[in-house]
Amino acid sequence: MNTIFIGGSRHVSRLPAEVKKRLDNVIASHHQVIIGDANGADKAVQKHFFDANYANVTVFCSGDAPRNNLGSWTTHRVDVPKGTKGFQFYAAKDREMAREADFGLMIWDGKSPGTVLNVLRLVQAGKISVLFNVPDKAAVNVKTVEHYRDFIRQCDPSFCTDLRDRATPQEWALIEADPQPSLLDHTHPSLMDVPGASGALPAQPAEEAVRTLNAALASGDATRIMNVLGAIARDRGMSQIARETGLARESLYRSLDAGGNPEFVTVMKVLSSLGVRLEAKPHDLSPVPNAAVL
Repeated sequence: MNTIFIGGSRHVSRLPAEVKKRLDNVIASHHQVIIGDANGADKAVQKHFFDANYANVTVFCSGDAPRNNLGSWTTHRVDVPKGTKGFQFYAAKDREMAREADFGLMIWDGKSPGTVLNVLRLVQAGKISVLFNVPDKAAVNVKTVEHYRDFIRQCDPSFCTDLRDRATPQEWALIEADPQPSLLDHTHPSLMDVPGASGALPAQPAEEAVRTLNAALASGDATRIMNVLGAIARDRGMSQIARETGLARESLYRSLDAGGNPEFVTVMKVLSSLGVRLEAKPHDLSPVPNAAVL
């Protein structure tokens, strides 16, 4: 079972037959679906799954509550930095879905930069996506960054400018990078950032994340520890951790969310997946015990 990120343009309220067929294939394969809460394509896809009585759906939203959740499915709320507004407020959930997904299906109105930007986020994480152009009734398979570059070269310059303005510098840097290195090169940054993409050991969290986790562990505050561990796990990708630990993704979300109370064996499995171990030390050896060591 794979996790499919399905998204699209707000101006797409009716799904073409070709898209419905793809959604039916998702249902037949029992894939896990993650989808946003917006009007338009998100709502239309939700209705398709609701009408099919399909349960393997998680609705992502930025903020406290989803705008649309037609099937009363599991909701995953994405914390957004205070003061974030407009496009970037809702883009927070899109970035997290791109991290969590194995594949993407984007339903495009031929104009929306946000939908095409989600394809960039997916390909940046080394994931294949299908961009279905509703007006043209045509699907484009985007497998590599070079495929993405080829696609946007054919777009109107004003559209590309809008796309760049909405992307973060990190997202757009991949497009402007030297296209010569092969994506099959294990040193290419777009693959080095993807856990397991090069066949190496699981990616370890950055030193700053480990220091933050150490500080939380040293505080003895269980809520703070779960908040920090959950943030690191979501940044890594909960689907990836679920595969490596054998734990259910939905269960991980609940356990590592604010107020979660995971079993100790769950915490140990998550830490192992993150490449972190616990180490006990007497308090008098160090003013701040190194509770988590790379």
